[in-house]
Formats: sequence, C-alpha cells, structure tokens
Amino acid sequence: MASWNSVPLEICYQTLGWIAFFSWSFSFYPQIILNYRRKSVVGLNFDYLVLNVTKHSSYLIYNAVLFFSSVVQRQYKEKYGFDEMIPVAANDVALSTHAVLMTLFALYQVTIYERGSQKVSKICISISAVVWITAIVSVILASQSQSWLWLISVFNSIQVVMTVIKYTPQAWMNFRRKSTVGFSIGNGLFDLLGGVMNFSQMGVQSIDQGTFVNFYGNIGKTLLSLEVIFYALIFIVQRYILYPLKTEKFPVISKETVTPAIEISRHRRRIFKCIKIIHCPALLLMVYIKPCCITVFIPLCI
Repeated sequence: MASWNSVPLEICYQTLGWIAFFSWSFSFYPQIILNYRRKSVVGLNFDYLVLNVTKHSSYLIYNAVLFFSSVVQRQYKEKYGFDEMIPVAANDVALSTHAVLMTLFALYQVTIYERGSQKVSKICISISAVVWITAIVSVILASQSQSWLWLISVFNSIQVVMTVIKYTPQAWMNFRRKSTVGFSIGNGLFDLLGGVMNFSQMGVQSIDQGTFVNFYGNIGKTLLSLEVIFYALIFIVQRYILYPLKTEKFPVISKETVTPAIEISRHRRRIFKCIKIIHCPALLLMVYIKPCCITVFIPLCI
C-alpha cells in the first residue's frame, strides 16, 4: 500500500473521515427518535427506507471487500497503479455496517408504529428486485472469470444509483404534502456535514499523493458525497423555507385512532352544558360520579 508523504495530511485525512463517520452515523438517530416520540411513522416515506437498505448493503459489500481482500486490492493496483492507495478507510467499513443496522431498525419501527395508509410502492419493490437479481447474476459471472474488482464495482454502481433514487420519494412526498412533518431534518443536517467531510477527505488524499486517481478510482464515494450534499440541501430548503414545521403534539393520533375515552370525555362535556341549562345540581354531580347513569336520570329531570 502506498504511504503518506505528509504526516499532518494523514492525520487530517483520518480526522475528516471519522467526522464524516460520526455525522452520517448520527444522521439515523433523529428519525428513529422522532418515530419513537410520535409512536408513528406517518410522513416518513417507506420507499426511502427500502431503497436505503439496498443502497447501504451494496456499499457495505464494496467497502468491506476492497478493505479486507488482498486479492481485490491487488487487482485494484494492477488497474490504477501499484503506487496508489486503496481509497477505502476503516471508517468507511464501520459507517456502512452501522448504516445497514440502523436502516433495518427504522424498518422495524414501521411494523410497530402507526403508519396510516402508507405502504411500499410496487415501483420500489420492482426496482429492488431488479437490483438484487442483477447483483446475483454479476456474482455468477465474476466467479467464472475471477473479476472480483469488477464485481465490487457493480455493487459500488448500485449504491450510487440507489443514492440518487432513494431520496426522491421522500422529497416528492414532502412536496405533495406541502409539509415535512414526520421526516426529521436532523437527517439532512448530519448528511450535509458528512458529505462535506467525506469529499474533503478525498481532497486531502489527492493533495498528498499529487493525483486525482482516488476521485475516479472510487467514483462511488465521490458521487455519494455530492449526491448526499445535493439532497440534504433540498430537504433543508423544504424544511426551513418552503414548508416551515408547525408545532406537533406527541403522540400523533389520527381520526381513525381516537380512543373511546376521548369520545366519552367530549360526550360528558356536552351533557354538562345541558344539565347547567336545566338547573339540576344532583344530576350535575352524577356526571362526575357515574356518567353511565346519565341516560337513566335525564328523563327524571325533564
């Protein structure tokens, strides 16, 4: 593996990488916490979550194989030069692993919290199916020719495409609803910071090595940073400019999920007003003691 020419730049590279790691790792928690507080996932697009699982799974495969496999690293150097550094760091592998776990947990929340009429679209299911069928076919082809670098490049391409696609359903849903209620802007803020740090990390490596090979040698990481920054800005504009968030009380209760107790409370208030009009103190006391007796005593006071 190629060595660093500057120790300060190497330290800067590692620092930026771990800042990106923590930023992107923290980006999952605001949404998960919001879902927990609301006991609802209404407003969070399910297509976004499903496509996100495919995206992060593909990226994990790419990062883990390129980081740990000496065979793939050798093929990479044969293609881009033996003096080139492997463009995947430990924080990339850690980030991908954490992302897969957190996205799966968010999907679990979908199964236990109020979700209204929302569901995964047929288009999303079709896209996911095509992607994984393509991945399986690629594995079969690569195993025959031992083209492992090409194989992980396929997974890298998948994660790039998924990054472009996955944010679109959520952005479109916000636009149609003219609201970002249910979608945490913390996701966008942390994504923006992570994208800037990730891109800067690659820039530091290029400065040290005097080449831009790492930008196109790991085109997935480059495009990932740019795409994340782009969509993070879209969500920030939607949240703070186009559709400012109104105060929402927790938990969220839809019309379909109003409890009988609330309906009884409203009924008691209406009866209370009627009793005040007909001036019956004994009956007024009964409202608080045993509401079910009202239907018996009202005729006696008329």
